[in-house]
Amino acid sequence: MTDEWSGDIGCGVKYFSQDAVIKLAPKAGIDVSAAATPAEKLKIVQKLMEDEDPRAIDVYTSLGCYLGHTLAYYSDFYDIKHVLLLGRVMSGKGGDIILSEAKRILGEEYPDVKLNPALPDEKFRRVGQSVAAASLPEIK
Repeated sequence: MTDEWSGDIGCGVKYFSQDAVIKLAPKAGIDVSAAATPAEKLKIVQKLMEDEDPRAIDVYTSLGCYLGHTLAYYSDFYDIKHVLLLGRVMSGKGGDIILSEAKRILGEEYPDVKLNPALPDEKFRRVGQSVAAASLPEIK
């Protein structure tokens, strides 16, 4: 997928955001075509996840797989110890599945990579990105 901000392809943002959920939903058999906005499409999948629909579980398991492999790859370039997972995609049961699958991938396929992905409480998951962005220092 092409990142609309940079024009680059392969950006992590496209694989860990509502864009990824929207891309995977039809492949899992979830019709999101009637929803108008990306946020509404995400809500459809999240509602199915609340009901433990196997199709939604497949979407979130895939995202966790992406995340596990990507964190291992990123650790080749950065000295990572802790990763805080934030955003609407991480809300609810879906976020728990993403975290669990990422940890499974890291443990089974990259046992030498020692980093700790974690989820904050539910409220902070949803608004944490805004808090984190607002707390970044100004670079001059």
